Amino acid sequence: QVQLVESGGGLVQAGGSLRLSCVVSGSDISARAMAWYRQAPGKQREFVAGIMPGYTRITQDPVKGRFTISRDNAKNTVYLQMNSLKPEDTAVYYCNQPLNIGTITKGSGFWGQGTQVTVSS
Repeated sequence: QVQLVESGGGLVQAGGSLRLSCVVSGSDISARAMAWYRQAPGKQREFVAGIMPGYTRITQDPVKGRFTISRDNAKNTVYLQMNSLKPEDTAVYYCNQPLNIGTITKGSGFWGQGTQVTVSS
């Protein structure tokens, strides 16, 4: 059974940084695409960033240049480095392992429980 456990969320002032971690068990991530999504209050869950097995990255425009997704296959862990945070980045952030590479932006597959990120102005 695939399990994803996020950590690293919290309260930070605008302009600050956080690094989210997602530890995966039950699946070897080295051959899998991985992604981060977020859901703000009253909004739908949205794709934030993804990373392919070959380390190719996809990053959505609102966070491009500020957020970086990375992976450590030896630790079976995926990270989301978030810099220059803005109040509009406030959301619950979810780690995702899509069913396959082609659905990395479609919200399929396995999910973590989420970690809250709150950015104060």
